[in-house]
Amino acid sequence: MSAPWPSPLAGVLEGRYARLEPLGDEHRDALFVASRFPEIWRWMRDYPASRASFDGWFDEALRASTDGEEFAFATVDRRTDEPVGSTRFLALRPDDLGVEIGWTWLTPAAWRSGINVEAKLLMLTHAFETLGCIRVELKTHAENQRSRDAMEAMGAWFEGVHRKHRIVTGVGIRDTAWFSIIDDEWPAVRRRMRSRLASHALREEPRPQA
Repeated sequence: MSAPWPSPLAGVLEGRYARLEPLGDEHRDALFVASRFPEIWRWMRDYPASRASFDGWFDEALRASTDGEEFAFATVDRRTDEPVGSTRFLALRPDDLGVEIGWTWLTPAAWRSGINVEAKLLMLTHAFETLGCIRVELKTHAENQRSRDAMEAMGAWFEGVHRKHRIVTGVGIRDTAWFSIIDDEWPAVRRRMRSRLASHALREEPRPQA
């Protein structure tokens, strides 16, 4: 049996664009504002349109983290210090050195900003280099092509589709596309993701004045 993972599972994970902070009540109000876009939730669950439904989602995320079932982060835009989304480690399997990264969402203004790529890089680094994982899983609705493209761009391996895998409230019967990264692949995936972030940084650099 492997050594138990630390509790809490992670502290603050910080990069150039993203800072992942363990989810806490201090993030509640800002994340409620960030979540007010139905397109975020299209493939995940009913849109938490009311404050009460959002608080239900938030309270469940806190409970799962407290009980050690999952570990939720607030995703903070480092340039503004504002929470712009959330993500989690879930399906924790310390005895098998495996974990899933999921429940990821960002407010639309943060899409294509480098935040999602860097957040995934921070979490993968923690999983492989701190927790000692040999496998990290990712999954999405099979029809969510945007998410599938993002996973493939990371270098994750497509493992196939589980047909009629889940019944999701507000979405219906879901076929689920599964991806994974294993420890043998991690060095190449890390280089690939760092290269993507470096390219993003170059596009942001101000051009010299003529």
